[in-house]
Amino acid sequence: MTDGPIDLRSDTLTKPTPAMRRAMAEAEVGDDVYGEDPTVHELQDRVAGLFGKQAALFTPTGSMANLLAVAALVGPGQEVLCESRAHIVRAELGAHGAMTGITSRTWAHPDGQVDLAAIQDMYAPDMGPFFVPTAAVSVENTHNFAGGAVLPLSDLRALRGWADSVGCAIHLDGARIWNAHVATGTPLAAYGEVADVLAVCLSKGLGAPVGSLVVGSADAIAEARVRRKRLGGGMRQVGILAAAGLHALDHHIERLAEDHENAALIAEACGVDPASVATNIVVVDVPSAPATVEAARAEGVLIGAVGPRRVRLLTHLDVSRQDAEQAAKVLARVLGR
Repeated sequence: MTDGPIDLRSDTLTKPTPAMRRAMAEAEVGDDVYGEDPTVHELQDRVAGLFGKQAALFTPTGSMANLLAVAALVGPGQEVLCESRAHIVRAELGAHGAMTGITSRTWAHPDGQVDLAAIQDMYAPDMGPFFVPTAAVSVENTHNFAGGAVLPLSDLRALRGWADSVGCAIHLDGARIWNAHVATGTPLAAYGEVADVLAVCLSKGLGAPVGSLVVGSADAIAEARVRRKRLGGGMRQVGILAAAGLHALDHHIERLAEDHENAALIAEACGVDPASVATNIVVVDVPSAPATVEAARAEGVLIGAVGPRRVRLLTHLDVSRQDAEQAAKVLARVLGR
């Protein structure tokens, strides 16, 4: 059992395992701004191959990866369409508008899903000097603020087919794409097929300490490398961190199923139908989120508020089955279940 509080605030809170630390310590490195870090090259080639793409670029954060990915598809004065609770418009401090000059419009779906009819209605081709043209649609899989919801591959393929017919690009925020892959058995390459550019994260479910990647065509990644440098994201002997990502890919993907099982256990204790919890995120409606957070903290369980009457719990690498069982007991008591 974990010493100290059981921390369910986020799956970004994991610490490198001893084996991951050894891999980091032993990594061969070089100057990545000069393109000379062999471990970074290995990671980028590996991830690009997993998604069936030509190239990938290692970035320090998921927000930067999304910024670069969307900017590869949407120019200043153009728009991206996305679901109303998408991470790119809710949780990246307005970076896309502030840094790249794009705008956005949103559709709303209670489960964060693709609503193709709504997207088709919103889509704006070049209609003259008064209207913002739509350049891309962004989808998030799994959808963070929709409780880790998985987007069905059939819906993504339908979106891809329509987008191709009108010349619209698709960005996939795949921060937790690994969870979707494990939960459904969908090959990673199938997710790659439906997106022009993806952003995938290593520091959430996979447990690496730092890092995400932009994945796409060689041209898109070459442009993203220039933009990364312009944003101050050029890194030097970063193979130490890339090695953690490689270790995570080798050892931490299939074990995500354990996180999903633990999330279902906790969901049931919180009065949430476990069948509605697809991956490792549980969202619970409560009378007062701040009061619930403090009550759980007082009993050794850390959770986060994502609204005035909504809390979010995430299972991860550092939450054992015993931790999940203890958290379930505490939360059931706090919530009066």
